[in-house]
Amino acid sequence: MIDWKKFLIAALIRAVRTFAQTFVSMIGVGAAFSEVDWLHALSVSGVAFVLSILTSLATGLPEVQKIEEKPPAEEEEANE
Repeated sequence: MIDWKKFLIAALIRAVRTFAQTFVSMIGVGAAFSEVDWLHALSVSGVAFVLSILTSLATGLPEVQKIEEKPPAEEEEANE
């Protein structure tokens, strides 16, 4: 069973990072402040945010382990 609270926090952190990276990449190098199409940059970044959340739901997140699974160190200790 997945801890949905931890999963949601981790997925949102990833999505916010993806949004920020996409937004910065849309500005372009050497673009003047007035030359940037801000609405387009926000739109593309928003799509990246949504795709990040959907990807996390579809593939899971390695930093969020299932509750039943014990980390390898705990399994070794239990076997001793």
